[in-house]
Parts: sequence; structure tokens; C-alpha cells
Amino acid sequence: MRQIVLDTETTGLEAELGHRVIEIGGVELLDRRLTGSHYHQYLNPERDIDEAAQEVHGISLRDLADKPRFADVAEDFLDFVSGAELVIHNAPFDVGFLDAELARLGTGRRLADVCTVTDSLAIARNRHPGQKNNLDALCRRYGIDNSSRDLHGALLDAEILADVYLLLTGGQPTLFEDGESFDPSAVDLRGIARIDDASGLPVIRASEAELAAHAAWLSELDSADEPAIWRRLLTQ
Repeated sequence: MRQIVLDTETTGLEAELGHRVIEIGGVELLDRRLTGSHYHQYLNPERDIDEAAQEVHGISLRDLADKPRFADVAEDFLDFVSGAELVIHNAPFDVGFLDAELARLGTGRRLADVCTVTDSLAIARNRHPGQKNNLDALCRRYGIDNSSRDLHGALLDAEILADVYLLLTGGQPTLFEDGESFDPSAVDLRGIARIDDASGLPVIRASEAELAAHAAWLSELDSADEPAIWRRLLTQ
């Protein structure tokens, strides 16, 4: 599976009011592993940047004076994301801006024509309801170092989001590749010999701290609909 974790920076918050994309950053995942391939481009928006937006990303119009327009890089960008699943935090915002940029080209193309989109914010809200789920909050929750993130930047945020997404979706949904439902009660554990019954083998038992850490990890694997498979096995 090829995925592109993507982020953008813009001149303001409303694409419908003519605000433009000024930076695109994306990193490639192949079978949930970073490949080292990425896309990064600053863009000349040909319009002013809102002061509030500039305070967020620190990019001024002067910084972009010699950068290409979106029309100049559109084909390269579409080639990079074509056929992939885009992973975007608060996807409607970024997709709305990118679709507005594509609409200005007059070709009738939209992102949905070349790739699919997954909103990692929606996943986070489902997994952690009632909690803050912005990128900074998720970094704190999952122990990801984002100390270099004094200002927002599309490529840096995409790299951080990739780490967050892999942990956010790292639970094991099934023990079996065919995806069939699994009933732990159907497993007969009575015939499995206990390690401490085997003569001469040392038995190293988990400490209280290790048991607590294991329980915490199982809580991370729990989904909104059902507990982790290993927790169901332990309750037999």
C-alpha cells in the first residue's frame, strides 16, 4: 500500500475567499514504512498573506517572490500523489485548498480523481473522543518529539504526522490475514504446556512495572468498538 502523508500552508483560512496554497509537503509510506521519498514545494501565491497566517508558518510574501506558481508544478505534484492514499490531518481544509488550486487550471481535475484521502483527525477523534487531537496534543500523547516545531511547516508537519499516524493506527485488528472474525473462546488452551512445568527452564516473571506497561499498551490497542484481541484472550 502506498500512502502519502501530506500537509499544506496557505495565505489564510478560506479557500473560497481566494486564499492560496504557499507550501506543500508530503512524505511517502510504502506498506507503512517511510521510504525516504518526499515532495516539497514553496509556491508564489500572487496575493498577500494574512498576518495571522504568517504568524503561524512564518512565511512572508518576500520569501516566495522567486518561487513557482501552482500551475508550474501541478503536474509534478499530481504525479507524486497519483494512485496513493493521502493521509492529511483535518483533510477537508487541505483538500479544499488543493482542489481550488486545481480548479484555477481549468482542467476539471480534483484530488479525488487521482487518489483517495484519509483524515487522520477523524481517526484521532474516534480513538480519543473528548480529548484534544491536534498534532501537538497527539505528539504529547504518543511521546513524539516535536521540539523543532516552533513554526508550522508543511514538510516538517508531514514528517511528524507520519509518526503520529503510524502509532495512531498501529493496533492489530485481527490475527488472521483473511480478516475473518475471531472468537477467543474457541481456542482450547488446556493442552498448552506451561513453561514453568518444563524441568530445568528458568522462569522470568514480569515485574509490576512491566505488567502495568503491558496493560497501558493494550489500552492503546483497544478500539472504540472492541477491546484488543490479547485482552480478550487473557480474560479466558
